[in-house]
Amino acid sequence: MKELFDKVSYQTSAIVTKKYSTSFSLGILFLDRTLHKHIYALYGFVRFADEIVDSFHDFPKAELLADFKKQTYKAIEDGISLNPILNSFQHTVNEFKIDLDLIETFLKSMEMDLQPVDSFDESKYEEYILGSAEVVGLMCLKVFCYGDKEQYEKLHWNAMKLGSAFQKINFLRDLNADYHQLGRVYFPGVNMDVFNDQVKAEIEADIDLDFKAGYEGILGLPKKARFGVYIAYVYYYALFRKIKTTSSTEILSRRVRIPNHNKYSLLLSSYLRHSFNIL
Repeated sequence: MKELFDKVSYQTSAIVTKKYSTSFSLGILFLDRTLHKHIYALYGFVRFADEIVDSFHDFPKAELLADFKKQTYKAIEDGISLNPILNSFQHTVNEFKIDLDLIETFLKSMEMDLQPVDSFDESKYEEYILGSAEVVGLMCLKVFCYGDKEQYEKLHWNAMKLGSAFQKINFLRDLNADYHQLGRVYFPGVNMDVFNDQVKAEIEADIDLDFKAGYEGILGLPKKARFGVYIAYVYYYALFRKIKTTSSTEILSRRVRIPNHNKYSLLLSSYLRHSFNIL
């Protein structure tokens, strides 16, 4: 039965999500149960594309990504794929009528990672943020709004900004690995030879603006989605605060993390705020 295969496919996406991101998985758990499998499906797709360009150094990345892209569109068109990650993804894309332009924009950002550059200019930076983060936020918003076009359009900009904030924090957190291992510098005009606390503070000021817009959007989300997205927001904002108090020298030498026991404390405080309606 196709229904059984679809169930197994969604379970596979859930396994991928839980293995690769405990923080994202935690946020999903606090979405309404009807949303779980669809957000797992979106994450699984995004994660696999990202793994191709970030991890498969001994393999032909360009060919693998091109094949993954071809299989993605075929799966969406056919309504099935023997790749369980793509099968669950196509099911969610077709059910929620997720725009193919969003998928294309995301995959284009992955293609940009195939040719690392010392530093992006402003245009390339904005293009990469759009594809790697903002459109992913819009895919999730499609699921959260479930056909409510008016609500989707109202929250469109806020969802993009929240995705942007998350991605920029990832850039700061992973600055050491991106630069020294992958040869990437995403922040425009940043010379890593003179990266200092002032440059870091300027980047953080930009992230603060994205966070503010993202938070405003969370308040307007449907109840089924609001708390789960808020959990992700709280985690990333805590990580952001920790990065803010970490020197530029340390950022370049280690990956800043939130210990698991702190994550659970954040979860408890977030639940209390949510329960008393004081988000």
